[in-house]
Parts: sequence; structure tokens; C-alpha cells
Amino acid sequence: MHLREWRLVRWWPAGSLAAYRLHGGWLLLLSLLWLPRDVMGQVLVDLTVTPHRPSPVLRWRRPSEVEPAARVELFVVNDTEEPLSLGRDTPVAFDGVGAEQLRADGLWAWHDTPASWLEEQVPLPPGGLAVLAFNGRSAAWAVGTEHTLDVAGQPSQEFSIAEPACWLEKVVFVNLADEPAARGTGAAIEPERIVIHLRNANRQAMRPVRAELWLPARRGLHQAFLPARSIDLEAGHHETAAGIARVQRMPAEGAIGAGEAGIVVIDGEPLPLGYAVLEVVLADDEGGRHSVGARVRIRPEAFDISGGWVASRLAEGNSLTSLPYLKTLRRMHINTGQIEEVAGYTDTPDLYAAYPLKRFNRLGDTARYDTDEMLPTIHAVEFIGEPQYGGGRPVPPQEVWERLAPYQPTRLPTSVTFSEERNWCHYAGLSDFAHYDAYRVTAPAADNWRGYDRWGGESIRWGAPLETIGDMTRSLAHHWRPAPIAIWSQGAHDGWGGPWNPRRASPTPDELRSQAWHGLGNGVHSLYWFNLSLKSLVAFPDLIEPITRVNREATMLAELLLSASLSSHERIGEPGDPSWDLTVLASPQAAVLAAHDLAYTIDSEQNVFRFTPRDAELAFTVPGWLQDAGHIFRVDADGTHDVTADVRDGTVLIRDTIHVVGVYVATQDATLRHTLDARHRALLGIEAATGFDPASSPDDLAELAAVAEAAE
Repeated sequence: MHLREWRLVRWWPAGSLAAYRLHGGWLLLLSLLWLPRDVMGQVLVDLTVTPHRPSPVLRWRRPSEVEPAARVELFVVNDTEEPLSLGRDTPVAFDGVGAEQLRADGLWAWHDTPASWLEEQVPLPPGGLAVLAFNGRSAAWAVGTEHTLDVAGQPSQEFSIAEPACWLEKVVFVNLADEPAARGTGAAIEPERIVIHLRNANRQAMRPVRAELWLPARRGLHQAFLPARSIDLEAGHHETAAGIARVQRMPAEGAIGAGEAGIVVIDGEPLPLGYAVLEVVLADDEGGRHSVGARVRIRPEAFDISGGWVASRLAEGNSLTSLPYLKTLRRMHINTGQIEEVAGYTDTPDLYAAYPLKRFNRLGDTARYDTDEMLPTIHAVEFIGEPQYGGGRPVPPQEVWERLAPYQPTRLPTSVTFSEERNWCHYAGLSDFAHYDAYRVTAPAADNWRGYDRWGGESIRWGAPLETIGDMTRSLAHHWRPAPIAIWSQGAHDGWGGPWNPRRASPTPDELRSQAWHGLGNGVHSLYWFNLSLKSLVAFPDLIEPITRVNREATMLAELLLSASLSSHERIGEPGDPSWDLTVLASPQAAVLAAHDLAYTIDSEQNVFRFTPRDAELAFTVPGWLQDAGHIFRVDADGTHDVTADVRDGTVLIRDTIHVVGVYVATQDATLRHTLDARHRALLGIEAATGFDPASSPDDLAELAAVAEAAE
């Protein structure tokens, strides 16, 4: 992007081409005439491309009609000494056609350009940066195509949609004061750390040398930005108003090898919530400069665990006014629910403070919720449901953009639920983060379960390969990069099944654990259970403890999961007969390794998947800064455990007996295991403090069931 270097190009001779070495090829960004300064206007500086990549693994009842395309962000600078105005009456054309016409013609899925902006006019100050975004849905806007941008009568500027060879994989904002083991509603508001995950698919090593942060020209804008902070990444530190702050690069020497991942961590002053543009400049061994960037939502990241629709009516009051149910959710480490305001609960300060649940709903009264007091009690705005289905009529992507647009000026992050992997690429980038629901046994599903050639050719209709959760998680993460993602995991739900259902109406404990960890092991940032309503927990009490154990594991590892990105994934075995999925989540401090057992079998009498403990010797590929990890141990709901392991030639070798999934930590930090053990003890203390355990106490379960009987 080289956003701070844009002024160099305006003095080049007439007819010359400004070319930047970007994404592994010479990308022609713009052609400028030598014009007087008062004639010069917006200059296209760079663009970020995220190609659509539907998974080849998923099976569908009808052929996919999705054409190759890409999501694109264009970065345009005001190269004048006067403010410029962009708005709905500003002539902006792409290949000579307006953005709304491209959407209406089916060439684009959605756009965030002046033609759609809520504000009639957006002032772009001198030197200011504007972001124009669109998501293609036609091969005419796929990788390898060339286009022009015309803004307000200025000379046409050429740009190419090129295959990226380096990109921001994930950007996370962390508040250093948060304690993952005590996730409630008291989190600090403004994050102080930026964790930047980079992926280098280039043919040569690349070294991050500078980071640029652009903040809104005024509060509430998400279209116009001004330079705010420039950070030398090679110095190891930078100055802030509060003093010297640390900068880290992984690998420490900074060089990210060809085909490898890297991390930059920047500590500093608290960052204002809202939108920003982040750019990272990288250098190669030949002296070339490369740049990657994106518009991002600054919000303090938290690993939240939702119980889904936890509020249900009782004969008197609501389930969230019932202490037995609240104690159960607290013991299960649930801290979020599909709630906004619940009479007798959210308006009862002592009760809400004792058993807090973050809000995850429409939050339409933005003046109420966008306050310093309320923000820590909010997970995200979520009210559109599943727009790919929309109650029988799919909600077009541009309509989703319009429904979420009123939240753009606020500090409230937005999220949307998706279900069908083959075309969620068309919705990519619409929300600040995304999540999906796709359950693998007994529940309704978008994909064709009979279409999987998985168990010796046997076709089943009651289940799908559990590992497709991992395939879909990787797909969603790709399409929404660099934003984090979340997942709805299949839990206890009383609404599935029926007289024609050939099997148990909810997953078995092993099926539940496998699905959850295929999401966790592939890098989700929050976990939502569908659906831990009061009736569902009473209907399937044998799932209360398995869910609690998964939540305990995730909360123990929350800090690592939040700062990590998927470094590698390997599927071991033959097509149709896989053996293991190996995933590596790399963070600055450690790698979380997960070995997912894929050799489970079909129980044709019960129509369930069966797992058997297996002895395994597995090799995980870890990034360079963790290849000397001297501390390797297993993590589960019972704490940390010694394991037979070694590090050799850039791999971590582990020998263990694994049931469903094995989770391990590899680190150079000798204190990390003690930290995780302390968190484990704290979590057990939280569970014990509830004084209520329906999973193991028949009396407590009977009390919970009595409350459920009063539900309407």
C-alpha cells in the first residue's frame, strides 16, 4: 500500500506508470498525467484482494453456481490542499459503470462506496485516505482482471485484481488488563495491543519494517481516515505519550520465509474503538518494498462462550430469573447469550452482576448501548439471523449491508450468522466478524450428507463428516480475513429429532467434543452453543458436563487462542479414509497443537459415530520462532499433563494415546504451564462456588427440571 509514500508518484513525468511490487507480481496501480496541483484530485494508492475460495470438500445437492470473484478494498488519497467531498452525488464509476448498477447487474454482490453511504457527503481532508470496498460475484471481477476507477471527473486510474502473495491473515486488538479466567462484564474498553498475523506466499523471504495506523478523520467515520501512528518495526520499541512501548516480531530477526507465517505485536497507547486502516510495509532481500493492509474494526477481543437462546418464559418470570438455571450457566462458564433486555434479570443490578451474560442481539438503541458503561456488557450486534435463507427468501448481500450500516458510526461491533459455505463468499466482509452454524449429526443442514464418500463408500443421512467443521472454519476465516471469526457448535437442543429420526436427537458427548474442537483447533475466537436453553439441558443432561469440560479447556487457553492464527493444517490418510487432522495455532507465546481423530466409525445399530482411544505418533509443523520450544505438554479439562514429545527439524513430535482429540501446547516460556494450571484452579473454583451441579447431582437436576416444567 505504501500509504505514506503516495506523494512520490505525483511528480513523475507525464504518461509514466507508478508500479508497486505487490502480492508477488508487478501490479500496475495508476497512470497519472502531470497536472497542476489544483487540478489533481483523488489518487488510487493501492488495493487489497481476497479471492473467493469455496471449499472443494463440501458436497451439495445441486451444482454450485458460484463464479470465481474477489472481495476488494481500494485505498484512495486526497492529493490536494483542500478538503474534498465524497457522497451519493459524487460521480464514481468502475469501468465506466456506477457501483449500484454493477450490483443490480449481478456483477457485484455488495459495495461500500459513495453511492451507498448513509451520509450525503463525507469530507476527505488533505492527505486523507478514503476506502471504497466491493465484493464481486462474477468472473469479470475475479483474480487476473483489470479495471479502471473514475472519481469526480479526475483522470481514470487503472487497477488490477491480482492473486495476493502476502496478506494480513488476522488482526487482533487486545486489552492487556483483561484476565481470561474471569470473563465477565468488567473488561476494559480500549485495547492497547495490536497482534498482526502475516502470511507470505511469495517466493522469497519478506521482513516487516513499518506499520502505519490511520484513524477516522472524525469520530464515527468508517470511510475517511488520516495518518495517526507510524511505527518502526525494526527498532523493537516506539515512543508513546506514556513512554516507550515494545514492538515484537516473530521470527525475532523479522524474516518471514517463503510460504510461511509471521507475527508483529505492537504495544502502546489505548486505541479508540471504531474503524481504522492498518498497513504493514515489508522489505525483501533485493531491496523491494511490499505493502499489505485493510480496514479493521478496533474492539477489545474477548473469548466469549454463548449459551444461545438462554431466555425462555416461565409461568412466572423468565428462565434468567431462575437461580438454578443461572447457576448452571455460570458453572458451565457461559458468559454470553442471545439477549438484549430481560425483565427481572438485566434490570436487577445485583442479580445481573452476580450472573452476568453479555448481550448478543439487535441493540437498536445505539445511544443507550454505545456508552462506556454498557460496552463491556456487549458481545456484538446480531439480528439478521441467517441471511442466506432469510425465512424462505435469501436476504441479498447489499440489503445486509444496509441493515448494518446504522451501526458503522458507533463503537458496537456487528456480526452475522451464515450456514451455507458454497456462497457465503458473497457476504464476506459485510460485518465486523462472522460466525456460522452447520451441525454434523441429526440436525437440518445445507450440504448433502449422502454425498460424502467417507466410510468405505457407505452413505448415511443422519450425519456428515465431523471434520467438515474444520473445512468450513478455514473457509470462513479466509473470506473474512483479517477479521476474527466465531462458530456455533452443536450442543444440547430439544428441538431436533422426531418420530422419523433414526438416531439420538442430539450429539453424543464424543460427537459434541469433536465438532467443538474442529472449530477451536482451526482458530475461532468465540464459541456459541446451540442451544443451551433450560429445556435443552434438562432433555440432555449427559451433555452438561462434556460442554463444561470443553468450555473449561477453551477458557484455560483463551489468551493463546485470541492471539493465535492457524499456522498449518495437515490431513493424514487417504481420500475417503482419513486418519488425522493436525492443526497448529501459532501465537507469539506458544503454539496450540490439536490432533483430531478422523478414524471414527459408524455404529449402524445406534446410528452414531464411535471413537476408540488410539495410540499415535504425530508430527506438527510449527513456525520458526517456536521450533526450539522446550516445554511441551497436553492440556485438557483436568489440567496440564506431561507428554512424550520432541522437537526436531522444525516439527514437534508427540507420542500419545488420543481419544477424540489431543490438545497440546509447545512453548519456550517456562512459566506458561504454571499460568495455565493457575487458571485451571480458578475455573474449578468458579464451578465449586456455584454450589449447584445438575450433571452429577440427581437432586440438583430434579430442581432444574422442576423449573423447566414451568416453561411455556
